[in-house]
Formats: sequence, C-alpha cells, structure tokens
Amino acid sequence: KEMASGSGSRVNKDPESLLRYGLPIDNKDVRQLQPVIEEIRQDISTKRKSAAMDGVKKARAMMKGKAADKMTKACKEPTKCAAILDGMVADLDPLEAALSESLNANRGSEQERKAQDAAYGAQDKLQKKLTDLEEQMVPSGYVTPVPDDYADLPQLRGRATVEMVLKKGDGGPFDVEGTNYPEARMKMIIDGYTAPVTGGNFIDLVNKGFYDKMEIQRSDGFVVQTGDPSGEADGYVGTPSKSVGAGKHGERLIPLETFLKGDKGPFYETTMEDEGRGGQATVLPFSSYGAMGWARDEYEPNSGSSQFFWLLFDSDLTPAGKNVLDGRYPVFGYVVEGADFL
Repeated sequence: KEMASGSGSRVNKDPESLLRYGLPIDNKDVRQLQPVIEEIRQDISTKRKSAAMDGVKKARAMMKGKAADKMTKACKEPTKCAAILDGMVADLDPLEAALSESLNANRGSEQERKAQDAAYGAQDKLQKKLTDLEEQMVPSGYVTPVPDDYADLPQLRGRATVEMVLKKGDGGPFDVEGTNYPEARMKMIIDGYTAPVTGGNFIDLVNKGFYDKMEIQRSDGFVVQTGDPSGEADGYVGTPSKSVGAGKHGERLIPLETFLKGDKGPFYETTMEDEGRGGQATVLPFSSYGAMGWARDEYEPNSGSSQFFWLLFDSDLTPAGKNVLDGRYPVFGYVVEGADFL
C-alpha cells in the first residue's frame, strides 16, 4: 500500500511525469531511468549545473548494455524502441554541450541564459522520447478492467489529446505575465488507463460539442470549473446507464471512479475513506497545476454528469495526499500546455 506524498518541493508537480508514472507498465529499468532524466530538468532550473551533467552521464550509462536490451524487449515493437533509445542517447550530446557552455558562462550573462534555454530544449526532446518509449511498453491490447455494470457508458481506452480554446466574452486579451494573448489555448491529455469511465464520458461530450461556447462558471483562485449547461439540468441530458441512472432533470450520471496505486483497476461508487483506505496514493494525484477533476455533489458519489474543474494547485494550500480531493474526486487528465492561462 503506497501512501500519498505530503507537501513540499519534492511533490511531483510535472503533469507529463505524472502521466508517465500512470502508464500500466512494469519495467524496472525504465522506471529507474525516468527520475534520472526528469531530475536533470530540476537541476537546470535551479542552476545545479554539475549535478545536471552528472545526470546526463548516468542516463547515458543506463541506456546502454543489458538495461537497454531489457527495455527494448519490454516493448510491443522492439525495433521501434531500439530506435527511440538511440535517439535519446543522441539527444544527450546537445544537452551536455549546452550544460557545458552554461557552466563556463558568467553567472547572469546573456551567454548563460542562451545556454540554459538550449539545455531546456534538449532535455524536453529527451523527455518526449522517454514518453514514447514508455508508451511502447504498455502491453498490446491492454484494457483497464471496468465492471460490466458500466458497459452502457462511454469508455476511453488508452489516452486522448484535447485542445480547448477559450475567449473572453468582452473580446479582451488574456494577460499572462505581461504578455497579451487574444485567446487561451490549452492542450490536455485525458487518461483512459486510470479513469476509463470518467475519461470516456468527457471525450464523448467533447465529440458531441457539448462544451462548445460554454461559459466558465467558477473561477475562485482554487479551481476553474465549467460543464453546467443553461437551463434547469445540472449536466448533460442523455440516455442514462442502467446501473447509475439519471439525475433529477434527466442528466446522464457516471459513478465515482477511484484508482489507487497497487490495485489492478479502479473501484466505483465509493470514496477511499469509505473503503477504509484513507491516505493511500492515487495513480494520478491532484499535484499538478491544471489537474483535471470530475465534479459532483459532495455527499453523493454518483452525481457527476458533465461538470469538471481544473485545479489551481498550490503545494502549501492543497498538499498532495493531504487535501480534500485525492481519492474523493477522480483525476482524469492534465493540462500539458497552456496551464498559465488558468
């Protein structure tokens, strides 16, 4: 039983890292490689340049020999993974060069800034290939187990990418750190491995155009929320499932879906406290700015329909594993680009 982490700088706040850890894979070598590569980015941001260089050397060693063979053999297409690993090793060269240039530059100089930017860019390419590598390790045909009770609800297999564009009603710009943007564009990864029913419901509503031209209904510094249509209904009105039923105004309801680390699949219609498992770690936690959660009535687990929220995560105000969200509301995705607009 893995317990949730507390607050502080060591809480994983990177949405793409959290999504990688959320993949249903079991390869020790890639799980050991992942934090080494991710730590390099942390070292770049804190200007721990020597530590970042050490991380590059360690990553290079881990992507050769027996470890590389084990990672390749764990893939659906071993030849593709071999090519990915070769590309990752090649990406280490420009990363190492940028870090070396940053080390030799005067602190605070334009040369250092450019070298840091180049290091960020090279490390970003490396992480994207790491994601490709890990996604290749998901077993072929893998489907998260869902009880037959919910077979008549939309379900998401694997993951989906959604881009949402928001505009202000008065036509004004979005001001992000002094830069004006005419519209807000956010890219979100929706995870059907961890939340197949919740994610499937969201993607179904996106495909139906349900959220098109819908207003943001809540923005209070804690969450940004939408999904409540105009009229008396509190959610999407459609054919309900036989097991969960409909809301008082005909809303299609979905069950509360919770997936804890170490479990083989999610459990439904109850919180982790109700299950006597309070404090345990969820596969996808509310620890990233822009984590996407499914809204519901506080005391009714099966009252969610179409409303969802983006969490404006603050590790001091909402520490992961010690807030009122983990295990009580499902995380079904993360904003991976454009979260600053929130």
